[in-house]
Amino acid sequence: MKLPAPFIQLPLSFDADALAREISAIDEANWRSHPGGIPGNSALPLITTDGDPDSDQVTGAMRPTPWLERLPYLMQVLETLGATWGRSRLMRLSGQSEVVGHVDINYYWREHMRVHVPIVTTPSVRFQCGGHEVNMAAGECWIFDTWRHHRVLNQGNETRIHLVADTVGGVGFWNLLEQGRTPERREPGWAPRRIDPAAAHRAMLDYESFNASEVMTPWELRECIGFLMGEVERSPQLPAIHAVLTRFARYWHGVWACHGDRPSGLPSFRALLKDVQAALAQAGVEQVRMQNGLGLLPVLKAHIFSMALMADADAAAKRDPHGARPAGEQGRQEARVATRSPTFAEPIFIVSPPRSGSTLLFETLTGAPGVYTIGDESHQLIEGVEGLAPSHRQFHSNQLGRADATPEVTETLRARFLDALRDRDGNAPAAGAGAAVRMLEKTPKNALRIPFLKAVFPDAKFIYLHRDPRQVWGSMIDGWRSGRFRMYNLPGWEGPMWSFLLTPGWQALNGQELGEIVARQWETATRLMLDDLDALPAEDWIAVDYGRFLQDPQREALRLSDFAGWSWDRELGAQLPLSRYTLSRPDPDKWRRHAAAIEPRLQQWKGTIDRAARAAGL
Repeated sequence: MKLPAPFIQLPLSFDADALAREISAIDEANWRSHPGGIPGNSALPLITTDGDPDSDQVTGAMRPTPWLERLPYLMQVLETLGATWGRSRLMRLSGQSEVVGHVDINYYWREHMRVHVPIVTTPSVRFQCGGHEVNMAAGECWIFDTWRHHRVLNQGNETRIHLVADTVGGVGFWNLLEQGRTPERREPGWAPRRIDPAAAHRAMLDYESFNASEVMTPWELRECIGFLMGEVERSPQLPAIHAVLTRFARYWHGVWACHGDRPSGLPSFRALLKDVQAALAQAGVEQVRMQNGLGLLPVLKAHIFSMALMADADAAAKRDPHGARPAGEQGRQEARVATRSPTFAEPIFIVSPPRSGSTLLFETLTGAPGVYTIGDESHQLIEGVEGLAPSHRQFHSNQLGRADATPEVTETLRARFLDALRDRDGNAPAAGAGAAVRMLEKTPKNALRIPFLKAVFPDAKFIYLHRDPRQVWGSMIDGWRSGRFRMYNLPGWEGPMWSFLLTPGWQALNGQELGEIVARQWETATRLMLDDLDALPAEDWIAVDYGRFLQDPQREALRLSDFAGWSWDRELGAQLPLSRYTLSRPDPDKWRRHAAAIEPRLQQWKGTIDRAARAAGL
């Protein structure tokens, strides 16, 4: 659900230890792996369709499973929140795992909120949403904006367990929400009310029984259209698209007035759905994007076209129980099809030191047709593989070599990427042997993993992104100080929690000034990266300068697409939107705020600075 803020904390807190003791009595055999095969994810169903523990549906009569009824305090938690409950679960995220970044766009999330109550957690669990980040402490109660891009990282080694409960609200819930606060608001005297277990109390809960109309009413249809039109980016195609949708809503109302939701109207409603999608294609709907980065067409399909007629939606689900589910919730719920065996074809990795502008370049290139990404950086996707995290390697660094790409690691990592990939419209790669997948990836830590990635993906190619090191160092200093890029609690490290990639030889930086730390991070990463790129055939990598990219993004996007071997069907404006990890308004001279920390080190690392500039053709 779209909320006024990325995160809102509700004014309640609960006894996390008591909740943990309750759930420890549930047999491990009752926990289920994630329906989409997300590594490290498992769940204990609490409220499902008809109370069926094996159901992952989000429509139908929601009822308690046998496991919920064995958790009396947890039921008291739900009762205190004063809501009508939809699908709800206990969800685990193992150490060194993540929920890959995504936006929830299916119909279910138009009006549902997701309540999180952390039960077992650590400071290493980071929840990111819309450019903001929180660590939800044990016993707290939070909701977040599922309409924004969000992800979850568990960078520790302990398993995280949350109560995750979905709701459209209720009288008590909305009153609590009015008393909630965002992480930025520090109101004097604000404190959550503690709710302890009541031994003699049997909680009474309200469950959803009606959550989707047999035929979408014209009033709901107009509301959906109005909401989506308010969330699109401005484009020349919008007037024609708005006119098509307005006519569609009027025609739908006419059929509704005659038939209502009776079966006699289904042929006419189906004809309208077919006609409007053809008209939208002619109006150029595939060229229009939402403000949250998704395409308008898949959002229309998820919110309206796939749900306007529940009889057809149910029939589609029976024919294809995985493919019929719209993209969205935690990796978009598609179960991995056992027969799927597409192959990676020349995957492209953007490599650079952190804060070089790789997010903006990545977000731009994800607009290419037929290109698949995991939607964000692959920290936990890679480090969640046994043996690849620094904590599994005596905290040496993020550096990985060819020897680390064992057959088992290679198979696991390729499968993890494949499960998480989506194209610009939110679609998973097509199933079937021989299907070629064009993947684009960017994670700054991969500057230290080029030989490893080349071993896992033998036909991989690389885009080296260069940026003025003064700008990079200045942005890295800001990033360290912001606390948003913390990565590791290092043994023996006496400075602030380590941020960004972990470079070999980090121990020598203990006690050094921040300017020295970031300069050495950049120099080590750049030197090793250029060594590895120089060892590749010349046709396997290309360089782009961030300044040149900003000056003419269309020219650079075309040049890089030609190198990658994919097409480019967009016209970029002179001003690109800000990337999701932007800390403050871009300014090429912003680094001068840290000139005293940066300028004395430019001569010290002049050799690597000049080498990087030559590699970028400067």
